[in-house]
Amino acid sequence: MQTVEIIGYKRANLGKTDSKAIRAEGNVPCVLYGGKDQIHFSAPVILFRPLIYTPNAYHVKLNIEGDERLAILQDAQFHPVSEMLLHADFLELRDDKAVKMDIPVRTTGTAPGVAKGGKLVMKLRKLTIKALPKDMPDFIDVDIAALDLGRSAKVGELKAENYEIVNSPLVSICSVEIPRALRGKGGDDEEEEEGEEG
Repeated sequence: MQTVEIIGYKRANLGKTDSKAIRAEGNVPCVLYGGKDQIHFSAPVILFRPLIYTPNAYHVKLNIEGDERLAILQDAQFHPVSEMLLHADFLELRDDKAVKMDIPVRTTGTAPGVAKGGKLVMKLRKLTIKALPKDMPDFIDVDIAALDLGRSAKVGELKAENYEIVNSPLVSICSVEIPRALRGKGGDDEEEEEGEEG
């Protein structure tokens, strides 16, 4: 999996006042947990842009005053009005412990239903995957080459290699919907055929 690096600095003080001062300087209060110790630190907000404002999923290489840890972004809190990043939680990765991540879906192939005038509609753009850090994929490929009009691709049809898909196997990932104009045309044809038979 691709990695984004974030450089941070340990916090000397905790609390709302200190957090407010950190944000005023263009930094984000953060916490790293899941390993042998919990670390409170801050990092420049600009470093979060490639991590947060993207549909992709990444591992994060944290460099906290020279102490490097591999982690994932577990949670991010935003201001309800300004949408400014207020706080970030990181989960430290361990080679022998599986973690859950939301991984983006990528379609492959061409759906026959689309060639006939249908519209490919994505129901899920990400799937929740459980895997060891080394087995976590960058994307989940969904083959749509067999999708005709009105057909859908479900989670249970995917082949998971070295990872587990947490979502229900009955959930649709994408489908080829029949446009109203196409449905109406089909209905007219049926009426004409019935008239000819009569």
